[in-house]
Amino acid sequence: MLSNIIPNATLLTRKEAAQYLGVSASTLANWASTKTFVLPYFRVGKAVRYRKSDLDEFIQNSKVT
Repeated sequence: MLSNIIPNATLLTRKEAAQYLGVSASTLANWASTKTFVLPYFRVGKAVRYRKSDLDEFIQNSKVT
């Protein structure tokens, strides 16, 4: 499994990642294709996985003060 290659990683599907961020899965797909936001993901065949730590970093970096 991919989590064995990426130590200490919690991997989420696009749908799970979207729910975590409060957006739709199609929004994440759009961001990936247009590079609107830099949000790293892994592709295994057609499957897309997001590392929870990357999502947390994305949230933190999006903070407006």
